[in-house]
Amino acid sequence: MALNAKATQEFVPIKEVRDGIIVLKDGGLRAIILANSVNLSLKSADEQKATILQFQSFLNTLDFPIQISVQSRRLDIRPYILLLENRMKVQSEPLLKLQTKEYINFITSFTESVNIMTKSFFVVVPYTHTSLAPTTGLFDRLFKKKSKEEREALKEEDFEEKRSQLEERVGVIQQGLNRCGIKSAMLGTEEVVEVFYKVFNPGEVEGKIRVE
Repeated sequence: MALNAKATQEFVPIKEVRDGIIVLKDGGLRAIILANSVNLSLKSADEQKATILQFQSFLNTLDFPIQISVQSRRLDIRPYILLLENRMKVQSEPLLKLQTKEYINFITSFTESVNIMTKSFFVVVPYTHTSLAPTTGLFDRLFKKKSKEEREALKEEDFEEKRSQLEERVGVIQQGLNRCGIKSAMLGTEEVVEVFYKVFNPGEVEGKIRVE
């Protein structure tokens, strides 16, 4: 079991997640944006064309790569059922209590026979810092001669600089999506961890990540 756990950790290229920013083992940074969906079938033909052209124009203006990920999960109906059961307990009207119980039975039976899926749309925004300074030789020796506090300060300064550049890219993406009529939000640390946990544990129930 320990060997399997070690192999899994080596497979994941993530070093840590700080303030919603994914820090990779190679020093690169990633941010994840959650975007809502747009139902084109509810739009007229002209509106559909305008939305598609706007999204195409948005993609063509980007000068950095992005990754669009769509995750499908079976909807976990248990929190909703629990809510209904709690309401049924406090109802004093017998008829309402009976109707609530019948509705709970219907929902439970329906979801057991039909797979109701939910889809989450993510945009992964990367930033990889390209330094002109050599990483070996004199520069490397000078870096090693610095105290631990100085090295940590340099690392923190480097992280903040890269994060600033990444957040600018996130702003560009969110503005472009907004012009397409798509609401979006950058995920925080807990939400990012939840996303990756469910990627490697697909059998787990749905969480509460959403765009407000």
